[in-house]
Amino acid sequence: MRQTTKDTPTATGLASAVRGRVLLPGDEGFEAARRPWNRAVDQPVAAVVEAADADDVATVVRHARRAGLAVAAQPNGHGPSGGTDGAVLLRTGRLDTVEIHPRERWARVGAGAAWGPVLAAAAPHGLTGPAGSSPLVSVVGYTLGGGQGWFSRRHGLAADGVRAFDVVTADGRPARVTADSDPDLFWALRGGGGDFAVVTAVEFDLLPADSLYGGRMLWPGHRAAELFAAFGELTATAPPELSLWLTRVEIPQAPPMVALDTAYLGPADEGAALLGRLDKVADPVSDRRGSMSTADLGDITGDPTAPGPSLSRAELLTGLDARVESVLTTAPVDPLLTVQLRHLGGALTDPATATGPHGPIAEPYLLYTLGPAGTPEATAAVAARQAALVRRLGTAVSGRKPFTFLAPGESARSAFSERDLARLRAIKRERDPRGVFRSNFPVLDGV
Repeated sequence: MRQTTKDTPTATGLASAVRGRVLLPGDEGFEAARRPWNRAVDQPVAAVVEAADADDVATVVRHARRAGLAVAAQPNGHGPSGGTDGAVLLRTGRLDTVEIHPRERWARVGAGAAWGPVLAAAAPHGLTGPAGSSPLVSVVGYTLGGGQGWFSRRHGLAADGVRAFDVVTADGRPARVTADSDPDLFWALRGGGGDFAVVTAVEFDLLPADSLYGGRMLWPGHRAAELFAAFGELTATAPPELSLWLTRVEIPQAPPMVALDTAYLGPADEGAALLGRLDKVADPVSDRRGSMSTADLGDITGDPTAPGPSLSRAELLTGLDARVESVLTTAPVDPLLTVQLRHLGGALTDPATATGPHGPIAEPYLLYTLGPAGTPEATAAVAARQAALVRRLGTAVSGRKPFTFLAPGESARSAFSERDLARLRAIKRERDPRGVFRSNFPVLDGV
């Protein structure tokens, strides 16, 4: 006979103590509730709790602490690593409040709020947030990982603009964390991941955005070399308000394409002038550049809106050279779907802005590759191709990983300096000595 929530030790007392839903293996809806966004990642858990509010979060943490269980908090499952075996999966998607304070230019959002509603609420006030390419990603999850997006060259990572966190600590107590109230925990949460507390809400600076110019341009694949050259010229002189992402697109049963995505925090005429070099590249298939609302940032790249199986890999690059050009133009990439080159620099390099665990990012470019991973064979083929491309790049790869882009099988050890990793580990040991919290990429991994 299948165990029920009332006679399973994991759930004893929990189902009646929280307002949200508690699911155990075998319960209807459990399988769907435990799955992450990336369906290629198996996420075994002992239970799933869909918290109704911050009080539920505190109750779950206290229960887990007493029972000797770990808690893995996820709003909607982006960025999973699969290291959840035996844990209670805490879904915080219902904590989705959004408050915009336009006069003071800051926002307060719950742990389940996604970027789309936040951008939509801020846009009428001529403001925006430090979002990435997808409007479906949660603000809190994105920020805990650092958060590199369209406006990072001008304003730094999303984590750099945080004012305060509302959290539940490892002993189940609610707390408000600021630079003044708890400088160590505040520092760790601003880009060090979810290893130190469960964040129930975050307050962060909004960014002025009276005008925005951007969109996607698309060319046939044979224009890749010309576009790589144009990308190099443009990024060499781009102001921090301008971000450019160059993507080689290889979709099965479709001709190879090259996309250039752009966002410029400024008037359309200035943006068009800055990007005039692109008008010299012949044969554009489409050009969606124009004035746009910051509420529509997600339209630029058109990221997937439904979960699916994939395998990604990201590397920080020391610069552009013939090796990088070959990866973006001629190197075999099958079975990968996309090979993307992002321009970094700007505020990301400034120690005065980059004050979180990530520190300044000296590397001027980021390479991001993605392929389908619906079967073990497909996953192995994608991983092999990604490894081959990295070998081709050689010393153009810096060796440091961007924490916000870590993939299953990778470690936080590769994302932080030895000094900052040691500090993160010390904070973890002090604040969570029993290991109540299990983040996607634990800082104590390998210790």
